[in-house]
Amino acid sequence: MNLLTGVESADLFGGEAPAGLQHLIDAARGTPRAEAGAALWTAVLIAPQSLPLYYLLYKFHASRGELGQAHEVARKALAVAARQASIDLDWRSVQPGDADFMTTGPARFWLFTLKALAFISVRQGERAIALELVNKLRTIDTGDRIGFGVVEALLAQSQSQK
Repeated sequence: MNLLTGVESADLFGGEAPAGLQHLIDAARGTPRAEAGAALWTAVLIAPQSLPLYYLLYKFHASRGELGQAHEVARKALAVAARQASIDLDWRSVQPGDADFMTTGPARFWLFTLKALAFISVRQGERAIALELVNKLRTIDTGDRIGFGVVEALLAQSQSQK
């Protein structure tokens, strides 16, 4: 369960990873960083339509401060989820009625990944893009069920530190 949103992880991350790739996910746990990254990248290359694998990979890079790589993976994940949800590939063009963003599936994963991109942007010091992403999240998720308020708080904190 995601502690910030109270939602089951599979609901946010687009389901379960393919069972045949579980050995790669397991290999990524508790191994040296280079090996873990290689295992996750291999899994994504084998199953490029598997949304949970993208989540694991962008989370892996973000947790290690590899924000450029996390950003790259999250953007790829956003594109895959957009295709699967049949929404516009340009996140700026997506509107609330384009998909059901609150039920399990690619649209919800897309929304969660948009939040991840906003978080990564804040950490990279890209306030303008982070704000734009948060505004899109606010437009689509008016009740903040995905938890973008956390990113808003980080934005506010980074502004007050200037």
